[in-house]
Amino acid sequence: MSQEILIATHNQHKKEEIQQILGSDFSVTSLADYDLHEEIVEDGNSFHENALIKAKYCFEKTGKPSLGDDSGLVVEALDGRPGIYSARYAGNHDFAKNMAKVLDEMKNEDNRKAYFVTVMCLVDGDGTHYFEGRVYGNLTREIRGEKGFGYDPIFIPDHHEITFAEMKPEDKNAISHRKKAIELFLDFLKQ
Repeated sequence: MSQEILIATHNQHKKEEIQQILGSDFSVTSLADYDLHEEIVEDGNSFHENALIKAKYCFEKTGKPSLGDDSGLVVEALDGRPGIYSARYAGNHDFAKNMAKVLDEMKNEDNRKAYFVTVMCLVDGDGTHYFEGRVYGNLTREIRGEKGFGYDPIFIPDHHEITFAEMKPEDKNAISHRKKAIELFLDFLKQ
């Protein structure tokens, strides 16, 4: 019997990616599976606070172990922007505009260092637990690739020549920030 984990998201891509990483021991459900369609207000001041807000909302609504996550792109030359505002950097969840804004702000910048971060927060009957993963790399000067989502087409992870959006999903998922956070989560469940 697979263990259910409720992911605090409406994003089908994120649900599928997490299911692929977790494997068949888990059944990943999302807000849509519980007919919860209201927008969760992410008004925290950090990735940790936003992950907690999402996980707590789901646990309070369903009583199921709930995993909230907040992810973002942190760009060194932009003083950490877009950071916690990654999904709405240039508007409301329009990643084409978000990427265009980042590339525009970086057009005269030689320091292309950036990292993706995911902070996951598990809220269950035993309390609150955090898991953080990061992947470091550099930004491109143009959009490259059709796969992935978010800022994947402008991010090349260290020790690679192609963007996340040019990689096969299984190759991206093997090294991603979300994978690293989920590995810590799985280690925690085995304790």
